[in-house]
Amino acid sequence: MVRICERRMKFLVAVTVIVGSVIFLLFPSGSDADEKQKGPKVTAKVYFDIRIGDEDVGRIVIGLFGKTVPKTVENFITLATGEKGFGYKSSKFHRVIKDFMIQGGDFTRGDGTGGKSIYGDRFPDENFKLKHYGPYWLSMANAGKDTNGSQFFITTIQTPWLDGKHVVFGKILEGTVSTPHPPQHRTNTHLPPADESVCIPLTCGIALLQDVVKKIEGTKTDGRDKPLKDVSIHDCGKIEVEKPFAIAKE
Repeated sequence: MVRICERRMKFLVAVTVIVGSVIFLLFPSGSDADEKQKGPKVTAKVYFDIRIGDEDVGRIVIGLFGKTVPKTVENFITLATGEKGFGYKSSKFHRVIKDFMIQGGDFTRGDGTGGKSIYGDRFPDENFKLKHYGPYWLSMANAGKDTNGSQFFITTIQTPWLDGKHVVFGKILEGTVSTPHPPQHRTNTHLPPADESVCIPLTCGIALLQDVVKKIEGTKTDGRDKPLKDVSIHDCGKIEVEKPFAIAKE
């Protein structure tokens, strides 16, 4: 009788292990499943306050994927805070190509030939787990394999031909445009009077306003794709994220 019970116990344990393994394979745990289904997790944010010429046009808030590409994200955050004595503050978007991307991050020369990382001059491609799924994705600019420094670009369309060549590490989450003259005829009674300045987020659904990235993309450029008016990062810094969250790959 004892032997029969032992056999039954061993059988039940074996069945439990097998069932558990099947469940794990079908339904991977937590963050891995979340990242595969919903997309990468935002672990930190960086903001850029943008100025075109003498005009403050608004703020960009960028979500960064510190779990997927930690080294690349650490480089970007440190350059945004300027804690090592150099970084993005007062640097320019030196290259703007409509229906493609906007590029910046060269804080040493300002023309696309300079910049440096916090790890030295250049650092290797971390991985190519993420792709250029659509507009507003943030990716490292480079001069070929393993030549990442400080330069980056933000897509304004889907750019699959860049997949596997440039490291994607963030996405624009918010972009607000400052306007001194909001519409007089409005249904939203919470908007301030027409003589006050207002910042309206991308998600508010007001089509009369462009987002900041589109405003940069729409600036006039010369034959080398350099903006005729300086497009600069007037201020920048880090925004803490209390709880990481996943975003869609779109």
